[in-house]
Amino acid sequence: MGTISQIELYRLITEANRRGERVVVATVAHTRGSTPQRRGAKMLFFENGDVAGTVGGGCVEAEVWAEAREALETGASALHKFSLTADEASEEGMVCGGAMEIFIDVWKSETGAG
Repeated sequence: MGTISQIELYRLITEANRRGERVVVATVAHTRGSTPQRRGAKMLFFENGDVAGTVGGGCVEAEVWAEAREALETGASALHKFSLTADEASEEGMVCGGAMEIFIDVWKSETGAG
C-alpha cells in the first residue's frame, strides 16, 4: 500500500457507492513529533475488506484498521488520537515517536444499501 492520489480516491469511492457499499475514509488530521505520515494522508477501508492508501503503516495503521471496522459496523464517524512512543516505534523497527489525530469518516452509499 502506498499513498493514494485524489483522483484515485474519489474513483474508488464512486465505484463502491455504485456497488451499494459503505467506505471508511481515514484522514491524518494532525501530527505532532515524528510520525510516519503527514497531515492529509488518506486510507480507504471497504466493506469487502479491501484497503487503499496509507496513514503510515505499522502499529498505528493496525489500530486505525480496527477503528475503521468498528465505524463500518456502527456508521459513526469520529476523530481518534493515536500515539507512538519511542519504545513502541523501536519495537516495530520505526524511528517515529510522535502522535497523530486521524478522522475516520464513514461514507454511506447513496443507492440505498449500506
